[in-house]
Amino acid sequence: MVSPSDFAHRNKNDTQKAIHTRPAAAMGILVIGLAAIAFGLALSVSVGAADIKLATVWEAIFHFNPDVQKHQVIRELRFPRAIAGALVGACFAVAGAIMQGMTRNPLADSGLLGLNAGAGVALAIVFAFAPSISFTSLMLFCFIGAAIASFIVFGIGSLSFNGLTPLRLTLAGSAVSALLVAVSQGIAILFNLSQDIAFWLAGGMGGASWTQIKIIFPWVFVALIAAMMLSRSVTLLSLGREVAVGLGQRTRLVQLACMIVVVVLAGSAVSMVGPIAFIGLIIPHVARYFVGVDYRWIIPCSAVLGSVLIIFADIAARMINAPYETPLGALIAIIGVPFFIYLASKRKGEL
Repeated sequence: MVSPSDFAHRNKNDTQKAIHTRPAAAMGILVIGLAAIAFGLALSVSVGAADIKLATVWEAIFHFNPDVQKHQVIRELRFPRAIAGALVGACFAVAGAIMQGMTRNPLADSGLLGLNAGAGVALAIVFAFAPSISFTSLMLFCFIGAAIASFIVFGIGSLSFNGLTPLRLTLAGSAVSALLVAVSQGIAILFNLSQDIAFWLAGGMGGASWTQIKIIFPWVFVALIAAMMLSRSVTLLSLGREVAVGLGQRTRLVQLACMIVVVVLAGSAVSMVGPIAFIGLIIPHVARYFVGVDYRWIIPCSAVLGSVLIIFADIAARMINAPYETPLGALIAIIGVPFFIYLASKRKGEL
């Protein structure tokens, strides 16, 4: 007869064997990714409507002269835009990684599950009724909108007789997102905000400023640290609720903590650049392919890769049709839609 302690020990050993990880590959991604971020930041600051030499960028950062126009452009426009891109990419990617692990849904993403659209409705309401509100209050409304949307999506997805399956969750998210986007557009038309809302829905880094970064950074920093602290629990949830419970995991508490982190990350990113979808869908799969299924590596690698993607996508958005700017959300969607269709076709048997 197997004692409970022997069973728990055996279950733990089996779980550890199931968690395939490649630390060397993860460290390589982190090192190369951080180097790519540094290069991308320098490149992002130097290219635009007027190209600026890297030597001038260096001078503007370390020997700033307010009388030099190019120094002003770098300090006040391009540099905050590049930093915001790195933060936003990390936010969307880590939010997607947590959602995929927590729900065991490879299609999970803050955009596909309604969080971005929920934040969008909140933003439209603020634009309509309190246009002079502070950015801190605006971000808080985005958090609330994202939280309400996630509650609706999970509630609708759970109404099925067979319970909440990954694709039912995705379908519920798609339906709720479509509804909330329509509500946002309706508010825009009713209050003559179409241009503001359209610019925001397209997604872009053009409006990023140091003020926004200073407000958003503490929230993002704390949320990313919390994500790392929850990474082991997310790994266990990704192996199945039964496994997590068998190892003493308080699954409901962990899921609540994960959702709070996701709402903060998604709400912060959306309040700054708009509802850019698919980053949280693509990046965690790329990280998982290289480093395995251990979220202690997936989450930091996703943060780095998400930053790299947004930084270089923003550069491409400015260069494709210069001096005009291609919407960043549309550029990411060109990659994300085929990737989503590919993943959905692999999971069609679960409908």
